[in-house]
Amino acid sequence: MHPDNQSPVQYKIIHAVYGITVFFLSLSGFAQMPIFKRYYIADIPGLGWLARFYATHYIHYLGAILLLGLLGYLLTDYLLLQRNRVSITVTGFIRSILIAGIVLTGSMLVVKNLGDFFLSPSSIVLLDLCHLGFAMAFLTFVTYCRIFRKRWTIIQ
Repeated sequence: MHPDNQSPVQYKIIHAVYGITVFFLSLSGFAQMPIFKRYYIADIPGLGWLARFYATHYIHYLGAILLLGLLGYLLTDYLLLQRNRVSITVTGFIRSILIAGIVLTGSMLVVKNLGDFFLSPSSIVLLDLCHLGFAMAFLTFVTYCRIFRKRWTIIQ
């Protein structure tokens, strides 16, 4: 995502949707582990919904759908319109790989939740750990990129 790729209004909308989506995906993803109830964060007025598994589960799915739609739009825009004009930076490439890992492991976890698909318990734990690892690596790397103002793309 780069401000020179789109009009300023379009960039602001995409940037806001992306930020809100990543925030709620992170929040609802951590809520899937019962840490908010365990550490009494859910007891703070207005945050009780963080302790409800199915509420955070559906919010996570809705966020994932929104993120997939946004990624599809940005990927299509890059491949069809921007590829000859814009280059992906090294930090943008690393973020893309981390997001691809999150999407791949998350998709496999969704398939596992459908019920007709069997995975061994050790495979499920491995998938959970990989999904959490990709998410933590992504959040850490995004924080690094925000601090040092690293961009996803540059104009050629």
